[in-house]
Amino acid sequence: MATSPLSSLLLLTIVILLLGQGGVHKIEASHEVYKGYQSLETIPPKFQPYRTGFHFQPPRNWINGFAGPMVYKGIYHLFYQYNPKGSVWGNIVWAHATSKDLVNWELQPVALSAAEPNMDINGAWSGSATILPGGKPVILYTGVNSKNQQVQNVAVPKNTSDPYLIEWTKPPQNPIMSPTTQNQINSSSFRDPSTGWLGPDNIWRVVVGSKIGRRGVAILYKSKDFVNWVKDEKPLHSAHGDGMWECPAFYPVSVGNRNSVDTSKSSHDLNVKYVLKMSLDDIKHDYYTVGSYSYHTDVYTPNKGSIENGFSGLRYDYGKLYASKSFYDGEKNRRVLWGWVNESSSVDDDVKKGWSGVMAVPRRIWLDKSGKQLHINPVQEIAKLRVNPVNLRNHVLKPSSLLKVHNITAAQADVEIAFEGLDLSKAEVLDPSWISKPQVLCNQNDSSVGGSLGPFGLRVLASRGMEEYTSVFFRVFKKYTKSNQHMVLMCSDQSRSSLDKDVDKSNYGAFVDVNPAHEKLSLRTLIDHSIVESFAAKGKSCITSRVYPKLAINKAAHLYAFNDGLQSVKISRLNAWSMKSVQITGKQ
Repeated sequence: MATSPLSSLLLLTIVILLLGQGGVHKIEASHEVYKGYQSLETIPPKFQPYRTGFHFQPPRNWINGFAGPMVYKGIYHLFYQYNPKGSVWGNIVWAHATSKDLVNWELQPVALSAAEPNMDINGAWSGSATILPGGKPVILYTGVNSKNQQVQNVAVPKNTSDPYLIEWTKPPQNPIMSPTTQNQINSSSFRDPSTGWLGPDNIWRVVVGSKIGRRGVAILYKSKDFVNWVKDEKPLHSAHGDGMWECPAFYPVSVGNRNSVDTSKSSHDLNVKYVLKMSLDDIKHDYYTVGSYSYHTDVYTPNKGSIENGFSGLRYDYGKLYASKSFYDGEKNRRVLWGWVNESSSVDDDVKKGWSGVMAVPRRIWLDKSGKQLHINPVQEIAKLRVNPVNLRNHVLKPSSLLKVHNITAAQADVEIAFEGLDLSKAEVLDPSWISKPQVLCNQNDSSVGGSLGPFGLRVLASRGMEEYTSVFFRVFKKYTKSNQHMVLMCSDQSRSSLDKDVDKSNYGAFVDVNPAHEKLSLRTLIDHSIVESFAAKGKSCITSRVYPKLAINKAAHLYAFNDGLQSVKISRLNAWSMKSVQITGKQ
């Protein structure tokens, strides 16, 4: 006999009371708890402790990489890979959602389904959107045909006067790029066409991800009309040892300001640099280099000293974010980045809860004044969700101290904190061999290992008895040189994030390009039930984590600032807000 919603609520209340008494340490997020509800959409959030409140995710099923974000006639469009039949990978189509503010979303009908034998019968995979002159949007995407070959297709809106772009059509010229023996393209490693960019010769260019052996390749194609494409003799760029380059992106960034550059317009602007980003299939991280590009030779050259081997190069995010896409937002003259954050739990858990995958908050990208790396921060619209501010100024955190942040919804919060007053003469010397291994360093020196300057930072999604918590923190080291330089390590420690033994609890780490002798160490962390996104030094280093606490859920979650180093540090400011939930309406 089915359990009524009232009975389920009573059952949950009993479980919570037992949790408070220490008698129960596990809540299964299974459909057994949800009996009596008609669908996942009607399940109260407290029965879904890992569903997010202010991140984008549809009510059910599997999602993965973004496919073609854009803004059109004032409406933001989010396309993404989606399995309409379940919460595991398969049956991939292009799902579609729209927004007026990048915060609240309306689900739209599926934009591109897997339907045509010679184009996409075995899946409509990732791709990109480009705005052509005159403002007409067009999509390039990878389809898997009846021979299981990866081919590139084009799609156009059926009605360009519709700002919501509900219907899309596939022209008969498809597929427009195909692997052949003549072009020597591997048909199983040929996917994810980029947004197009227009050269001064009025010829469009895109890159498609591929590999040759262990060499990652961005294959260059050119077209005069965005339908008939010719493969260039040489790739835009390639690098040995990376393996398959998925979801490549290539775009200009302004030097000296935060403004973005429209890739759909021909430009001779010399005051720009270029970013080449690739998603490395072997290790599931997004890496990038900054460099120069010649339209005359179609050659991209990374900055001198750039590390092109993905294992130690620059990343968009040093945690879980993958298969990202960015777009030029002409409404606000900025570049906006979207990224997929997959689960760290088991497939069985995904099936039980009925969904898998979350999208990171949209982030703005701009070039650092050094010209060597990017800043990546949440878009300003996210701040409109802030309520009930909590503020603290000039508080000294002594060694082994813990400061609770009260009056905050700790499971759904936005926290900004800045540290100063460090006695840098006490910093430990960092062995040079660790400089290329920040994640290993964070694993060996997690938040339980005290040092001289650090760990200090935030302890989030913490249970009342500290059985569970996730720590995001800094350590400061002295570089092994005569110049007495310092290095700042940022870590996200998941090792105590959950009592569940079957979830991934990897620690993540990155060095932050900041000088603690002259700058405060700032950290912003977005906390949303099962996702923790952290941005150090105004987005110079970002780490996203997925965590699944059993005790520290909903109102049982707590937030702290902490210092477990041997030296005192001062919190110059701490601003925290509870975050409202976004509205995601419509059906898919």
